[in-house]
Amino acid sequence: MTKLLLGRYLPGDSWVHKLDPRTKLMASFYYIGIIFLANNWQTYLLMFVATMVMVAASKIKLGFFLRGVRPMIWLILFTVMLQVFFTKGGTTYWSWGWLAITQYGLTNGAFIFMRFVLIIFVSTLLTLTTQPLSLADAVESLLKPLRVLHVPVTELALVLQIALRFVPTLMDQTTKIMNAQRARGVDFGTGNLFQQMKAVVPLLIPLFVDSFGIAEDLATAMDARGYQGGDGRTKFRVLQYHQKDIFAGLVMVVLTVSLVFMRA
Repeated sequence: MTKLLLGRYLPGDSWVHKLDPRTKLMASFYYIGIIFLANNWQTYLLMFVATMVMVAASKIKLGFFLRGVRPMIWLILFTVMLQVFFTKGGTTYWSWGWLAITQYGLTNGAFIFMRFVLIIFVSTLLTLTTQPLSLADAVESLLKPLRVLHVPVTELALVLQIALRFVPTLMDQTTKIMNAQRARGVDFGTGNLFQQMKAVVPLLIPLFVDSFGIAEDLATAMDARGYQGGDGRTKFRVLQYHQKDIFAGLVMVVLTVSLVFMRA
């Protein structure tokens, strides 16, 4: 079973690790947004090089990022095939009825594939270099202005923090349950699609039981420690911007300007 990298943090002392979590969170969303500005080979090459530079700066092996792509590969290929067979224009290389492979279809398929990979790489970079608690603190800090509108920012950050913390735990628990059932003769990889879905159903009951047990233990622990919400509470981890965060912002500006000038 392929492990999801969501919520998994790899300790390190790289330049990317040392960035303020707010900077990494905002830069990741901004970077994903400007990926959609790329519309030719030159701009996609620029984004690919920029992504590889960030991966190298994190000092994390490329294999971790490829593992992030693996769970999404079938969705990516399905989307690419839709672009290849249903986009018309340019030279037609093959056609059969309403299906056709054209120059524009192949180009759009390649662009969609690169876009998916770049987005997954950047998302994986964010989670691998940022502790879940720091990421939740960053969300709470960035959403502070919404308190004027009486939005429960602290509670939302707590929910995100708990979710990120226990996603790896639930994935590991799922792996243990699957291994236990394989030892009893259950085969999750054979049969048609409906048979494989039916084989997964026995996983859900013990997984839900474990999830409710974890939730109850967590609620009891928080209640025993007198947790009453975030109003008036001080922070053990105080977030502060530094010069490297300003430099990261300038890099995003330069990258955006370069994309605009290189667009077709």
